Amino acid sequence: MSLTDRERAILDFERTWWTQPGPKETAIEEQFELSTTRYYQLLNDLLDTDEAVEFDPLVVRRLRRLRDRRRRARVETPLVQEPPAQ
Repeated sequence: MSLTDRERAILDFERTWWTQPGPKETAIEEQFELSTTRYYQLLNDLLDTDEAVEFDPLVVRRLRRLRDRRRRARVETPLVQEPPAQ
């Protein structure tokens, strides 16, 4: 199975989005006509495919590392506990 035009465009966007003026969220909505939540759902699914790695291995590996780092930070961050009532 090969990547769709949209999937290739998402990976291309991730490679160069910071060169565009304005916030990333605005560019996502304008370029892909998606909410940022939906965009990131699609991106995360895409990062797990072999086709994405073949298309742009550097971007995919970088984004996987960032995703894994964020997941670890969420899991490893202790919950703030309320002090016991007196």
